[in-house]
Amino acid sequence: MESVRTLIVGAGVSGLTTAAALTESGDNDYLILEADSAIGGYCKTIKEKGFTWDYSGHFFHFKHADIETWMRARMPGQRIRLVEKRAFIAYKGRQIDFPFQKNIHQLEQSEFIDCIHDLYFAQAQRELLGAAAEPPGAPSNFKEMLYARLGRSITEKFLVPYNEKVYATDLASLDEQAMGRFFPHADLTEIMRNLKVPDNSSYNSTFIYPEGGAIEFVNALASATRPGRVALEEPVVGVDVEKRVARTNSREIRFDRLVSSAPFNRLLGLTGLPHDVKTWSSNKVLVFNFGFDRKGPRDVHWIYYPDPGCVFYRIGFYDNIFDTDRLSTYVEIGLKSDAKVDCEFLQQTRQRVLGDMRRQGVIDEHQLLAEHCVVMDPAYVHLTRASISEHARLSAILREHGVYSIGRYGGWTYCSIEDNIVEARTLVEAGFKA
Repeated sequence: MESVRTLIVGAGVSGLTTAAALTESGDNDYLILEADSAIGGYCKTIKEKGFTWDYSGHFFHFKHADIETWMRARMPGQRIRLVEKRAFIAYKGRQIDFPFQKNIHQLEQSEFIDCIHDLYFAQAQRELLGAAAEPPGAPSNFKEMLYARLGRSITEKFLVPYNEKVYATDLASLDEQAMGRFFPHADLTEIMRNLKVPDNSSYNSTFIYPEGGAIEFVNALASATRPGRVALEEPVVGVDVEKRVARTNSREIRFDRLVSSAPFNRLLGLTGLPHDVKTWSSNKVLVFNFGFDRKGPRDVHWIYYPDPGCVFYRIGFYDNIFDTDRLSTYVEIGLKSDAKVDCEFLQQTRQRVLGDMRRQGVIDEHQLLAEHCVVMDPAYVHLTRASISEHARLSAILREHGVYSIGRYGGWTYCSIEDNIVEARTLVEAGFKA
């Protein structure tokens, strides 16, 4: 039986960062097992007929200057653009600045009055309840939180329809903090200030993007690992946590510690650790990447579509990052986890997407030159009170046996790519005691 000090499951950002951090610490006794035929996870890049697309839009929003510097140093020859994000919401035939709740003054007057009225009384009600830890009627889920903080009109005009398209589930099933720091909260004072002094800043107000696509970030991480330490097309099929042995279809590997970025529920299945499978809910996202013969909308990077009658929830524009002369987009559609995505479904959805793009004014007589599609499963995990509690409990058991589940899916959470890098580095720097 083979033995390795650190076995890493998954050659995405989290796994490669773990390997790079181990290498930099002088520990080269590790092996990465990757089920796919290439590294990168969801940060893969497709290049076709002069278009560059990722599996979906993966833009890095660095808060840690040292990480950005480290990345840039390992992308020699890459043209890297620092971009100030331009994002809008398609709402009843007009474009509203994102986030919706800070720009309700851009709505028709009657709708603005509805929004500001409901927001005022929602805030007044919260103030009336006071600062008690568990005030009467405190929100118990994500949907209730939206109503309590922002009022009925803002919630029902944008926040509920948009996010239910994204998550493909009833928001009442999600935990109040399902989006954590990424949810763009705004109070009455901020909204009123935005009437005259626009400030739509958010955690991702700026981002960097290399001309070669998101795979360049992955290649940068891979360049800091030891050659020959990645085994492709070798999925883990079982993990004996008591004996600290992992099995693939071709071998058994004894480990001192195992770091997994696989979806947490799948890791639980591999270990046989008893758990309730119903605790782990998520959705799929179907992504169409399209390349057209000429430009479309300019000076925009994202447009959000809350209208339930429009099949997609967001369109991103690669061509506006480097100001190229042909429209290059990614289009995202949220699907339930059990949605059947076969050839017939893909063809029907593709036709509907192109039709909705025309109706929304993204394309008109454009000629489609190239395309690609991918299903991300899981895409967004559904954070619930049960999943948060069970993840903490089961993770503690796994850590007792030297198994660490990290990353967006291993952590069963909502986070940024940079968060994954920080988490993996911290784990190594702490000597796997975190």
